[in-house]
This record gives sequence, structure tokens and C-alpha cells, in this order.
Amino acid sequence: MRSKISVYNTSSAMLLQVVNMVINLILPRIIVLEYGSAANGLVNSIRQFVQYIGVVEGGLAFAAVYALYKPLACNDQEKINGILSGTNRLYNYSGLIFSGLVLIGTFVYPAFVQKEGISTLTIGMLVLIIGVQGSLEFFAIGKYKALFTADQKSYVISLINAMAVSINAAIIIVLARMHLNIVLVWLFSLSSFIFRTLAYVVYARTRYKNLDFSAKPDIKALDKRWDSLILQILGVVTVGTPLLVITFICGLKESSVYTVYNMVFAGVLSILSTFNNGLSAIFGDMLVRNEKETFQKAYKQYEYLYYALLGWAYACAAILIMPFIRVYTMNMTDVNYIRPEIGLLFVLSGILYNTKTPQGMLVISAGLYKETRYQTLAQAIINIAVSVALAPGLGIAGVLLGSVVSNLYRTIDLVIFIPRVLTKLPIMMTVRRLARMLVLFAASIFPPLYFLNIMYRTPDGYLGWLLWAIPTGLWCLFVFAAGNVIMERKTARDILNRVRGMLSRGKTA
Repeated sequence: MRSKISVYNTSSAMLLQVVNMVINLILPRIIVLEYGSAANGLVNSIRQFVQYIGVVEGGLAFAAVYALYKPLACNDQEKINGILSGTNRLYNYSGLIFSGLVLIGTFVYPAFVQKEGISTLTIGMLVLIIGVQGSLEFFAIGKYKALFTADQKSYVISLINAMAVSINAAIIIVLARMHLNIVLVWLFSLSSFIFRTLAYVVYARTRYKNLDFSAKPDIKALDKRWDSLILQILGVVTVGTPLLVITFICGLKESSVYTVYNMVFAGVLSILSTFNNGLSAIFGDMLVRNEKETFQKAYKQYEYLYYALLGWAYACAAILIMPFIRVYTMNMTDVNYIRPEIGLLFVLSGILYNTKTPQGMLVISAGLYKETRYQTLAQAIINIAVSVALAPGLGIAGVLLGSVVSNLYRTIDLVIFIPRVLTKLPIMMTVRRLARMLVLFAASIFPPLYFLNIMYRTPDGYLGWLLWAIPTGLWCLFVFAAGNVIMERKTARDILNRVRGMLSRGKTA
């Protein structure tokens, strides 16, 4: 059953990520061509600013999901309602604080941004509108997302979000092509977020007949929210620091350059996240049921597959990033987008960011927020300090080096911490897999970059790039599949048997 749920969650998450990747490819180019690179940098920096102040959620989502694992496993409806009632109350309090900070940001944020031809009023109005979108997360959606995630129904979240972001993109594209003022474009796009809210409410009321948000709030069950706050801060800092530092120190046009490269690597990250979708709840369910052997076996197979997928994805990205940027930024001439050093630093930062994903997921599954808070805080401090120190001299490259250093520290910490505290598996198992991934990564990218000099060539349009991408993907897939099977045959055999078992059960169902 868990394998079947994992397939549902993964396939729906994959659909969402494909939708996001397509939209994220289309929207920045349209914004740059219609409103300029400065406007593209502004919109994305405001999104990061709003995400920053969203930290007032205080780790509530993680705490609520963790608190719901056991009552959902035991079908304890009274406990479920108490936790959800408490979650709803705390989300409302957090939403009021968030809304107040958005109002303050409406007046303060424009004072710190290099205008580059954009009026103060436009900047302030965009902060307010994008902030309203964030408010809906607190007042209307947060409690439902926690419930669906804990109940291993992440596929519902993915499907609803896929529809909502599609509607949002369609509105922005149509209105931008009509040359409507950018403030009005984002104002009308609010309707897609209202649709998403209604979809969450309708599904929850249909699927969970006995929900009662007026039940006596069980605030005590959410006591891990303060410990998970540090984890929440880390997520916000890791994602938001680079773009905000670039915006305030380097300017809006440089923010647009970062956004274009980040758009590509966000697509790579989305491929990896589909593999993880819903697994945190599944591993959490195993832990609360004390299924130790099942947990260890599943985690070993998951980590093996994840590192193979991670290496393959970033090997493809390292080879194809600059040819794609050359095609994508054609006619975008108000700032230089062709910077190979930025592409390579994104690859390095992305690999280090994602190598700790298996261990980081278990921190959430097991609720180990308090046990990891100081290390998490240290990573955030390293990220900010190095980025701010290097940005004035090195620009985007300096900010990315901040991410590289902080992610390297956190990866080493988690690779040691999780086996010792939770999985009780050999640390060297993970170290060998990481070493193997790096060796296969080098073996994949060396021939195309060295012999074909592909980084400095320009494909013949998107179709030409696609004709490069297909053999590149197949080549890297061959290297990683062969390398992982040869070097760890037993795990590969176990995974194959698991897949065969799923297929045979599907045929007999």
C-alpha cells in the first residue's frame, strides 16, 4: 500500500513540476521582453522578501504534520480535530503578524531597492499584492496542507497547485501581452490563488467528513513548532538570501540574471523533489509504528536511488546549462546573461544543497528539530555572512560561494548525525555512495565539455538544444545506471524485486 501511495504522490508531484518548469521557462522571458530585466528582478526579489517574512509561521507546518502522524495511524478523530483546531488558531495568529509585516514592507522595501527606472509606488504595490497571496497560505490553506501531507495525500496538494499555477500563468501571459500595467497584471492574478483556496476547502470537506476546527485546540501537541522554527528559518535563508543580497547590493538587473539561471536549476530541483514527494510522511509512519527493519531497508534503497538521480540530473545540467541560456536569452540585451562561471557555481551549489536531502527528510519525519537547531542556525549564519562579504567584490559568484560553503558544512553534519542518531546504518555506506556519485558525475561531463566544447556553442534554437539534450540525458543515464549497478549490485537487485512485486500486485488487483 505504501509503495502504491508513493507512486501516486510521485507521479502527481512530477506533473506539478513539469507544469512549473514550463511556466518558469515562459514567464521570465515574457516579463523581460515586456517590462525589462529590472522588472523581472524586482518581482522575483519581492517573492523572496515575502517568503522571508513568512518565517513567522514558526515551523508550524512541520510540527503539525509530525503531530498528526500517530492519531492518523490510530484513526483517533478526537485527537486529529484537536491538533487541527490548534493548528488553525496558530495559523490565524501567524497570519495577522505576517499581514502586518507585509504592510510595513510595502513602505520600507522600496527604500532599499535600486529603482532602475521603476517607481516607488509600483514597488510598494507589488509588495502588497504578492503579500496578499502569501496571506492566503496562513488564513485558509495551511491547516489543510498539513492534514493532507500527514495523511500521505501529497498528490492532492500537487494536483490542486498544478491547476492553480496554470491559471495564474495564463492570466499573467495574456495581460502582459496586452501591455497592461505590471501592478494590474499581478492584481488580477490573485484570482488563481482564490481558486486554489476553494479547491482545498472543497476536497477537505468532502474527504474528511468529521473535521471539526471548532474542537478544543490541542496546542500542547504542537510544542515542536518552536524547535522546527530554526529549520523553517534555514529553508527561508537558503532559498531567499542569494536573491535578496543580489537585489540590495548588485541591483535589479543582476537579480534578473540570477533569476534566469535559478529558473533552470529550480527545474532540476523539481525533478529531484518529485522523487521525495510524500516520502517524509511514509517514513514518519514507519517510525511511529516502530517498524525498524522495514524503515532501514526502505531508507537504504531510497538513498541509493536518490544519489543516482541527483548525479544524473546535475551532470545533464552541467553540460546543457550554457547552450540553453544562449538560446533562452536571445534578444534579451539590456544585461549580459552569458556567464559560464555562474552556471558552474549553480551546479556545485545545487549538488551540495541536495546531497543532504535524504538526511534532511528524516529530520522532518522523526521530528528532530531540537536536536539539529544549532547546526541549522550555523548554516544560516555561514550563508548570510559569506554572501554579504563576497557580493560587493564578486557579485553573483560571491553569493553562490556563500551557498556552497554553507551547504558543504550542513551536508557533512547531517551525513554524520542521522546514521548515529536515527537510522543506525553505517556512515561509510553514505560516504561511498557520495564518492561514487562524484566519480560518475566527472565521467559523465568530461567527454562533452572537453572534446565537444559544448559549453561555448550555440544550438539552432530550442529544437536544436533538445536534439543535444536527448543524447546527453541518455549518455549520463547510461553512466550512472551502469556505475551504480556494478558497484552496488545487492541494493539494485532488491529495488528490482520491489518493483516486480508492485507490478505483480497491480496485475492481480
